[in-house]
Amino acid sequence: MAAVGQKDAKEDATASFDPLRPKLMRVAYRMLGSVADAEDIVQDAFIRWMGADRGEVREPEAFLRRTVTRLCLDQLKSARRQRETYIGPWLPDPVLEEEAEEDVTLPLMLALERLSPLERAAFLLHDVFGLAFEEVATTIGRDPAACRKLAARARTHVREARPRFKVDRERGLALAEAFFAASRDGDMKALGAMLAADVSVHADGGGKRPAAMQPIFGFEAVMKAHQTLAKIFRKNASKLVRTGFVNGLPGFITLEADGELQATALEIEDGKIAAIYVVRNPDKLRHLH
Repeated sequence: MAAVGQKDAKEDATASFDPLRPKLMRVAYRMLGSVADAEDIVQDAFIRWMGADRGEVREPEAFLRRTVTRLCLDQLKSARRQRETYIGPWLPDPVLEEEAEEDVTLPLMLALERLSPLERAAFLLHDVFGLAFEEVATTIGRDPAACRKLAARARTHVREARPRFKVDRERGLALAEAFFAASRDGDMKALGAMLAADVSVHADGGGKRPAAMQPIFGFEAVMKAHQTLAKIFRKNASKLVRTGFVNGLPGFITLEADGELQATALEIEDGKIAAIYVVRNPDKLRHLH
């Protein structure tokens, strides 16, 4: 009978948890920038949910969001140490979306990396997820006034990373397809017409696949890099798997000649490509398989 009771308890916990799982994943991923780590955090929250006195929890979503946020704050402490020894530029795991999610685009996630864990939590919970500062305070263990200051400091740091130009969905995806074609075919004239004067390239290989060890800045340097890449693509073609929004930006997923996936996201400003983000680290692409 005890086994039956445990089974019923688990089913009850699962039934109330599963509808909230996507929201909790959204919080955890935006806090951490890692799909695998976010999944681990959410699973840990589920285990704690199973062990909680659920009859005493008036608002399961708020309870679980607090649990996930606190677990993420603990995780960020070790994540910061790992980033310090990361090989080459670090980019968040690519998440492919049907539509742009302009609340947290890839440039904004990179800006969040420069914040303290508490600033990041206060900003996301209040500015992105719309929680009152009283709820933010309960979640991160600070008083509302302190949370207002944390969010204000964060806002100052990330202001420049907010999208300044709204990209039309069809226009953005068309530009992504055109960029893929020109970069793989070596059409430098077409490629150059798409790039902003101050364009940059950020490639994350994590030391596991070839990638530029430092960001590449400026039109001439980016064009020179793509001239070199075009020669490689002519010998080792890459295949377009699909286009879509990658971390809120127009982009595409490709299957490269080495058999590994690659994610490319394009930051577009005033109709031109202002930044190119390429994730090649296979550890960050497993969930896309």
